[in-house]
Amino acid sequence: MDDDTAGPHPGEPHHDGLGTRLNWLRAAVLGANDGIVSTAGLVVGVAGATDSRSALLTAGLAGLLAGSLSMAAGEYVSVSTQRDSEQAALALEREELATTPQAELDELTGLLEERGITHDLAREVAEQLTARDALGAHARVELGIDPDELANPWHAAWASFISFTAGALLPLLAIVLPPPGWRLTVTVVSVLLALVGCGWGSARLGGAPVRPAIIRNAAGGAIAMAVTYAVGALIGASGV
Repeated sequence: MDDDTAGPHPGEPHHDGLGTRLNWLRAAVLGANDGIVSTAGLVVGVAGATDSRSALLTAGLAGLLAGSLSMAAGEYVSVSTQRDSEQAALALEREELATTPQAELDELTGLLEERGITHDLAREVAEQLTARDALGAHARVELGIDPDELANPWHAAWASFISFTAGALLPLLAIVLPPPGWRLTVTVVSVLLALVGCGWGSARLGGAPVRPAIIRNAAGGAIAMAVTYAVGALIGASGV
């Protein structure tokens, strides 16, 4: 019998780190969504003021680079802070296990009891987990941390950079490639379709209802483009 069909749920795959991979996928979808909306708002706003292809390309590229680098830097700082906190918590737990092992065993037993396990069984499980991997057991049960899957700030930075860039390329190409009379229409339609896809993807990955996510996503992008276009048109009409 194959490994993925064994156990109480035949045919259901069980993979280590699946939750982490889903988090990365969700972050990639959201990064792409940010790239689409922010760049679309920028180039549509500029299109409201001018139909110069060079001006649109310059604004779009500047927005793409600024946004992707900002996202990457922000993710690096954020995940680095998270990783530092997790490592500090693990270091403290490691010290407590070395200095007060009995107290830590009692603590692990209590935590297991809080999850609905009887005292005797919780004690037996705690002893077995401690004998096998004391730090790992306390990290997962007490801290909610997997010591083998700490977040990597460089991975987060590159993932944000790439996903934002991929999303930003769509409105940038849509505004500069078509002839002047079609630029705005092509951009708005392609952006709304892409936002529908991002809304669907984020909802499916998060296990949320699809329709509200799609409506929120598309409506937010439409409002952003409408506002920036109006501002750009006002600036263009004023001759500033």
